[in-house]
Amino acid sequence: MLNRRYLRVKAFQALYAFFQAEGGDVLKSEKEMLKSIEKIYDLYLLMLLLITEVADSARDQIETARQKRLPTHEDLNPNLRFVNNIALNILEENNAFQKLVSNKKLTWFTENDQVRKLYREIRESQEYQEYMNSNNPGFDADRKFIITIFREYMAEFEVFQQLLEDRSIYWYDDLTLVVHNVVKTFQQLKPSAGAGSNILMPLYKDREDDLQFVKELFRKTIFNENDYQEMISSKTKNWEVDRIAVLDVILMKMALCEFEHFNSIPVKVSLNEYIELAKSYSTPKSKVFINGILDKLLIDWRKSGRIKKTGRGLIE
Repeated sequence: MLNRRYLRVKAFQALYAFFQAEGGDVLKSEKEMLKSIEKIYDLYLLMLLLITEVADSARDQIETARQKRLPTHEDLNPNLRFVNNIALNILEENNAFQKLVSNKKLTWFTENDQVRKLYREIRESQEYQEYMNSNNPGFDADRKFIITIFREYMAEFEVFQQLLEDRSIYWYDDLTLVVHNVVKTFQQLKPSAGAGSNILMPLYKDREDDLQFVKELFRKTIFNENDYQEMISSKTKNWEVDRIAVLDVILMKMALCEFEHFNSIPVKVSLNEYIELAKSYSTPKSKVFINGILDKLLIDWRKSGRIKKTGRGLIE
């Protein structure tokens, strides 16, 4: 689920919070950063759970209709295609999913009214009508429908976006990543997947390696902050460092940290990564500014031998 770029984003957010606070506590800030990373998986599970909750709302409505004093033929013989959706049922019956949701005490119970509202919105959609009346049943059609309603309705449901932000300060920025991975979960789902199958996306590609990377990036940027500040100042003679966008300065310090302390990461990779982050998180002119300053510092560092790369890091 997480790649190195997203880990850089999390370190960047944590460093911004750390540098903005007076007398920041490194260990406490690092712990908060790691918590924000782990919370991404809670959001992933919650969004999967939301799909099953919408199906439960459909089942409740079917049962309520059957219990009418004078039920119609349709009430007694409802179209069960959605509630019997194969892809949905595989998720609902998956042991690992159910265990994680239970252990983490994840629920949409307090938002039941909003879940029902979301189901009504989906039920009235053209996509739902076409799916329910289609003559093309089967796993592929079921999976495609779940992906469609998730992308078009669940992930975009405005009320839930606000609810997610209220639940965790981290989740609003993480929603795009989580949506991508929920969709990927269904795209990779097999009709033969049993209750004991591993159908969930992992949070880390390599937990130990990824955590070491993000913690070292965070710590070493802080520990070398004054040194990097002086170097940046030396290349911005016409600018006072405090007039440069705070985000730009942090991104440059992180880049310098990678140049110096992450020997297996090629300089070009680090440079490109922080220019891309500048496009997303700073001003329109930041990418050109950051690129210019880092290029000047790289020339000096190469001459002085400060950059020492090994293995893959030797590739420029």
